[in-house]
Amino acid sequence: MELIVFGLVVVYAGGAWKFFNGFNRTNFQRSLPNRLKLALLWPALFATNKSYRQNFRKALKSQK
Repeated sequence: MELIVFGLVVVYAGGAWKFFNGFNRTNFQRSLPNRLKLALLWPALFATNKSYRQNFRKALKSQK
């Protein structure tokens, strides 16, 4: 059970970190409060909002 919780925390933190760092590749308004809010709420928004899912994927793409 502890391993599952640890895994969920790692996935949550990793998703928030990657979204926060790739935020400049999204269509969202560029402000720190907006960036923080969208990064911290990513699981709920990803599950319920198609536009957010598209922008989340853009944020996670690596810059080449």
